[in-house]
Amino acid sequence: MAKTIDKNILDTKVVGLPDAKDALSDIFKAGGLVSFIDERFKRSEDARQLDETRWLKSYRNYRGIYGADVKFTEAEKSRVFVKVTKTKTLAAYGQITEVLFANNSFPLSVEPTTLPEGVAENVHVEVDPNLSKADIPPLFGYKGDGKQLEPGATPQSLMDRLGPLKDAFEGLDVKEGAGATPTSITFSPSMIAAKKMQKKIIDQLEESNANKQLRSAAFEMALFGTGIMKGPFAVDKEYPNWDSDGKYNPVIKTMPQTSHVSIWNFYPDPDASSMDDAQYCIERHKLTRSQLRSLKKRPMFRSNVIEQVVTEGENYIKKYWEDTLSDFEPNVQVERFEVLEYWGSVDVEMLIENDIEIPKEFEDANELQANIWMCGGKIIRLVLNPFKPVRIPYYAVPYELNPYSLFGVGIAENMDDTQTLMNGFMRLAVDNAVLSGNLVFEVDETNLVPGQDMTIYPGKVFRRQGGAPGQSLFGTKFPNVSNENLQMFDKARQLADESTGLPSFAHGQTGVAGVGRTASGISMLMNAASGGIKTVIKNIDDYLLRPLGEAFFAFNMQFDYDPEAAGDLEVKARGTESLMQNEVRSQRLLQFLQVVQNPVLAPFAKMPYIIREIAKSMDLDPDLVSNNMDDAARQALLLQKMQPPQPEAPAGAPQQGAPSAGPPPVSDMTGGGGGNMGVGAVATPGEQGFSAAPPQQGPMQ
Repeated sequence: MAKTIDKNILDTKVVGLPDAKDALSDIFKAGGLVSFIDERFKRSEDARQLDETRWLKSYRNYRGIYGADVKFTEAEKSRVFVKVTKTKTLAAYGQITEVLFANNSFPLSVEPTTLPEGVAENVHVEVDPNLSKADIPPLFGYKGDGKQLEPGATPQSLMDRLGPLKDAFEGLDVKEGAGATPTSITFSPSMIAAKKMQKKIIDQLEESNANKQLRSAAFEMALFGTGIMKGPFAVDKEYPNWDSDGKYNPVIKTMPQTSHVSIWNFYPDPDASSMDDAQYCIERHKLTRSQLRSLKKRPMFRSNVIEQVVTEGENYIKKYWEDTLSDFEPNVQVERFEVLEYWGSVDVEMLIENDIEIPKEFEDANELQANIWMCGGKIIRLVLNPFKPVRIPYYAVPYELNPYSLFGVGIAENMDDTQTLMNGFMRLAVDNAVLSGNLVFEVDETNLVPGQDMTIYPGKVFRRQGGAPGQSLFGTKFPNVSNENLQMFDKARQLADESTGLPSFAHGQTGVAGVGRTASGISMLMNAASGGIKTVIKNIDDYLLRPLGEAFFAFNMQFDYDPEAAGDLEVKARGTESLMQNEVRSQRLLQFLQVVQNPVLAPFAKMPYIIREIAKSMDLDPDLVSNNMDDAARQALLLQKMQPPQPEAPAGAPQQGAPSAGPPPVSDMTGGGGGNMGVGAVATPGEQGFSAAPPQQGPMQ
């Protein structure tokens, strides 16, 4: 894959340093481009200052830290911070990850389009039931692959549209459409291509550890309101391997990889409300010397310029928010390099000035998409955007959509005011409880011997020198109003439930009264509480999973083309499908399966889908525990062939268990019917649940 990728990435002239004159010439040519990147970075940084203020406040509320804007009076002794924001954020994060990874797989699927073009939807072949097992042709495909025969098409054109099954069907009588007889077998080439592409993408996501990166993005999405991911990019991955003699010989494979980008290092186009209309975006990297030098191993990075930047020394300048995030003291220095990664449009004249060769198809364009890396005022990488179709490889997903900004709203911001109220009332309650738990003393020193210690403790003796008895010390009990403050605290906590859409019982609160005291009641409450998370998962589907899946699909088609996995396909995000609990989903599927046992309704049910979904709801691999339509048909034919011959019935006598005409129900072929029908067991004709059609032996009743 690596060689293919290098050929497709447009080359650029590497800046060298053969002498001082050439170095100054290259720096002069890149000066305009450096100013261009700096200007856009400064514009994005200024535009997001209000967002940074929101994020800092959200982070402090999550950590339980009072900001500099909170001032305490001398009378306020308590500095307690009730971290309800942390509980709510982790509850939302847990719900998101539980939904996305409910089936232990990345929630993406690849399927043929509703009306695929250039591919037949269904084709079938007729199989002679008298053939032996060895003569039955191999079965492929799934129903609905979209390879219909166009009007006026010939069998030859149909063979040309079989895609990956063209060689497998050579010599067979292939017909258009789905088979309608028990001896016909239906094939779906486009579904085969779709499932092959899906397995390829899922494998690449698992190899790139995308699950961990998605969880990191989900956490920032819940806390700050926006999660960022980027990719895919071709990265060399090392697989440990040892030779037979014990020598370590790792295997290096180039594969697409994704990564999580912190919201603090992401500087998008300030005028964009989503990544679809963003003109550019900039990522800020903080690299060590080793990390900066390792960029020289990646394609199209300018090695000489990188070495010059390293020689000049570290140039990283901390932002004002970094000390808060890292708990550093303001005077602590960071020995790192600041590298800006720019993706976006650049004027063609500026690219030509920096020796970029413009393709012929873009000679009339005024601006082109480019990728530029800059460090220390020097360009260390400059190439045209290599992706086709051209895209900015960043994905920003909001927790709560803000229609006028790219950055969304998170849990911490929604409950900012209620967190402030809870902290205030809790501090009041604590201070009042401390004050009311002690006596306030009034001392008349004129009646006491001078020079005595006024400390109060059990057994204390005060020496008096005059006055009436009991008139020297007075104890006053301060009134206790902490219960009123705690009532206000509870009210503020209830308002936090309302503002976030996450009720307290959803993350472990006990003592729920009313309807929540029963199992059915708490189930109703949980279903009602899941309404808010449905919108969040839908945002993840629309803004992250589907664009990311489409990017992987385009990446594989561009750099690792496989004709057997190509076709009129579309990527679908399946995050919302995991919202329904597996138990509830399994019960509903089983109920529906009982309904379609009626022979009148059975032809209208898609049994392969039902069987696969039941397996998924039980956390089973549907590819291992269920057959597809074609495998079920082949198994039925084999079982039909293995049946012992039936004795001929006398003329005029009714046949016992005579099968009805028509194709066998899929539920019987997959073991869904009654009786002993199943793998390794042959049912007897006439037995309940047996509906396979044996060879005709007499008149049908």
